Formats: sequence, C-alpha cells, structure tokens
Amino acid sequence: MPTCRPSASNAVRAGRTLLMLGIALGCANAAVAQGNAPPQQATPHSATRQQGDAAMERLKDAVARQKAETPIGPTALPELPEAERRRAFEGLRKHAPSPAMDARARAALETGKDAFAAQREAMGKRIAQALGLEATDMAAGEAGAPKVANAWVPVLFVSSSMPVTTLRTYAVQLEKVGGVMAFRGMPGGLARVGPMAKLSAEVLRLDPGCEGPACAMRNVQLIVDPLVFRQHGVKAVPALAMIPGDPTQPYCERDDASPLAAHVVYGDAALSGLLEEYARLGGKQEVEGVQGRLQGR
Repeated sequence: MPTCRPSASNAVRAGRTLLMLGIALGCANAAVAQGNAPPQQATPHSATRQQGDAAMERLKDAVARQKAETPIGPTALPELPEAERRRAFEGLRKHAPSPAMDARARAALETGKDAFAAQREAMGKRIAQALGLEATDMAAGEAGAPKVANAWVPVLFVSSSMPVTTLRTYAVQLEKVGGVMAFRGMPGGLARVGPMAKLSAEVLRLDPGCEGPACAMRNVQLIVDPLVFRQHGVKAVPALAMIPGDPTQPYCERDDASPLAAHVVYGDAALSGLLEEYARLGGKQEVEGVQGRLQGR
C-alpha cells in the first residue's frame, strides 16, 4: 500500500502551531512566576515619609479642632441704653478742670524747653571752640591742673584720618593733664561743620555707644588751628609740643608772634612716651608738672 508523504504546506502549518503553543506556554509560566514572587519590602525612606505625612495630618486635625473650640469674643461694643449714655456725657460736661494739674503741665513744658535750649547752646559753644571761633573756658580746662605762672600746655597735633580709637585713647590721657588736641582742618572742609562735630563727639564721649546731646563728654579742648601747625612746622602726626600761654585762643586773634614751643616730638606713642622724649630733648622743666599729673602725683 503506497505511503502518503506530507506536503510542504502541511509542514508549514504544523510549525506555526508548535510556535504558538510555545509562546502561550512561556506567558503562562511568566505569570505564574510573577504571582509567586515575594512582595517587595518598604524602604526606610518611604516608611519615614509615611510617618511624617501621618503626623502632619494629625497636627492639622488638632489645629482645626482647637480653632473650632476657641470662643470668639465680641467684635463690637455693646449698645448702652439711652439713659446711661446721657448720664455719661453729662458727667464729662460737669468735670471741672484742675488748675493745679494745668500748672504742673505748663511747668514741665517750660522746664523741657529750657533744658533743650541749654543743651543746644552748649553744643554750639563746643563747636565754635573746636573751630577756633570762640575762646575756650580755661577754668574748666584747668580744673585738674594747678594754675602757675608761665605754664606750658601740652598740645597734641592729630588728624581726622587717625583711627577714632587712637584719638579716644589720647583724649583720656590729655584729660588728666589739661591738654589740647589740635587739628589742622576739618573733615569735609571748612564749609561743612557736621563731620567735625560728629568726630568731636565720637572722640570725647565717655560712653562710645551713647547718642544725642545729653551724652557725658571728656573735659578736653579740641581746636581746629592751621596757624599753630604752620608756626611749629608740623608735617606729620601725632606730634607733641609744650606751648606756653593759651594755645586755645582763636587763631583769628593771634599772629605769627605768638609764643612757640621749644621742641616738637613726633611718634606714634603714648602721651607718657612723648613727654619723656620731650624732656630728653631739653624740655624737662616744661613737662615736669604734666608728667606728675599724668601719673596722679
């Protein structure tokens, strides 16, 4: 009996059928494996975020409950009966003025005006003295120094370009000996008084943090005197000279024949060191009294 051979088309169809069965079987195995995989565990970061979100929700709920439970006060004044309102206005009309209270208020106002005027006058006098336009009160300047004949006054030549801390240190030392701090000119020029007044206050204030005209000042004379610089040939600062007489006299009232110091000492040193150098140069007699006052003798 003859054997039937499969045709080529039958072989192709059989191959396609086997391929489809293989693909279906692979998908089924993948699904089974995915279903049997262990569940993924949460990371610490995600757990912390979840806890934070939960805590925030609890906080929001607590704040909402607090707002709901907080009683709200009245937003308007209560309406008074007409009789009470009339009685209140009648009491205000019957209130008699107090002459004693008015007198005290007027007295306090006048006292404040007088104190302000005195402070303004003192500040104006200090500025005029610093500019050399008004004679200084030598009695106040020499409160700690005995008045002697032919006295020499220590004059420290400085500049506004020097550090304020250095100028304040010199002011402390000059206050003990009745000395004078001399500037050649004013910061900003002679047409501007404000910068010089500000610098003077910063140098002389007892408390560097104090502000205003009521601050306590050191008893040191500050002068702006280009003439005394020219007379002594001062080209650098700081410099010290022991000038006889009154060096704070306004320079517009002096001339080139004014008494001069015998020596001029230069150097960035304390006042005591400048005085020692002045004595070494031959001015021992001029600085003897000043050194004693500086040392508290």
